[in-house]
Amino acid sequence: MKSSKKIILTGDRPTGRLHLGHFVGSLRNRLELQNKKDYDEMYVMIADAQALTDNADNPEKIRENIIEVALDYLSIGLDPEKITIFIQSQVPALTELTFYYSNLVTVSRLQRNPTVKNEIKLRNFEANIPVGFFNYPISQAADITAFQANIVPVGEDQLPMIEQAREIVRSFNRIYKDVLIEPKAILPTNKNALRLPGIDGNAKMSKSLGNGIYLADTKEEVKRKVMSMYTDPNHVHVEDPGNVENNPVFTYLEVFASDKDFRKYLPQYQNLEELKIHYQKGGLGDVTIKKFLLQIIENILEPIRLRRAMYEQQIENVYDILKIGSKKANIRANETLRLVKEAMAINYFEDEDLIQKHIKKYNQKEKDSNE
Repeated sequence: MKSSKKIILTGDRPTGRLHLGHFVGSLRNRLELQNKKDYDEMYVMIADAQALTDNADNPEKIRENIIEVALDYLSIGLDPEKITIFIQSQVPALTELTFYYSNLVTVSRLQRNPTVKNEIKLRNFEANIPVGFFNYPISQAADITAFQANIVPVGEDQLPMIEQAREIVRSFNRIYKDVLIEPKAILPTNKNALRLPGIDGNAKMSKSLGNGIYLADTKEEVKRKVMSMYTDPNHVHVEDPGNVENNPVFTYLEVFASDKDFRKYLPQYQNLEELKIHYQKGGLGDVTIKKFLLQIIENILEPIRLRRAMYEQQIENVYDILKIGSKKANIRANETLRLVKEAMAINYFEDEDLIQKHIKKYNQKEKDSNE
């Protein structure tokens, strides 16, 4: 019988430290969900197995970044007393579910997945796509359904993956038995947060592009990055009119700045609209708006930085958190795997009716041969 619980699953690939793009795209959402307590179970996964699909030749990169991502999670305020943080590879049921689901998806369907297509292009995998990476959407469906998650907080670029997971659920339930739950994606409410641009003006902040402000960055690193941010290249002098469209500094202000910030740090403006108008008219320098943005970002990052420093002195405890969380995740995933195998009728040793049927069949055969 399907659960009526509200179950959340989300996670990140441990290919590097997490940045502000992750924070506004999903981490802040997770924190809000956790603190609202409007859920029955919440799982946060460090997706090391998925990360290995395009880093198989560099496992040390994944090995080292597992602890970095765990520290990022704890430093933003995710609480292991309220949620379950676990490592993907330590839950074997996920791999088995991926294998079973792979029979429900065609190669052409995977090729049409926009997220897969974009990631293949980004990694120059066009001619040599690792099978594990190609199967990424199937693996993600296994992760979601293993916990019977019906809520998945994601960034906009992950929507095609959630839709494919929904398709897999529908196919499984139709062919076998109605035991899996279709997930629903939850996006950040601030539209600008759906895809935070890089500090270099690139369309997306990305670990692979190295254009991000990281949650673990020092105060000095954040200042250097903010003050070097790309703005309007035609806004050379203070008196020049400036463009706020496709200007990362203003995009960041759209995401992070509040009227309260203006009252505190830039009281000559009531809100962001007034700041934009002045910049567009001319007479407002990039240094002024960057310093304003820096103060706002530092307000967010300073408490994160302090919590991280505390956890860095308790690494053994961090590993215990991951170990305990992985044990909890195994219990939940194994129960789903049991239901899946039962629905597929491959639970041979648990199916007492099947065993008795065959005992009866071959006893009858023996009896008939003796008559």
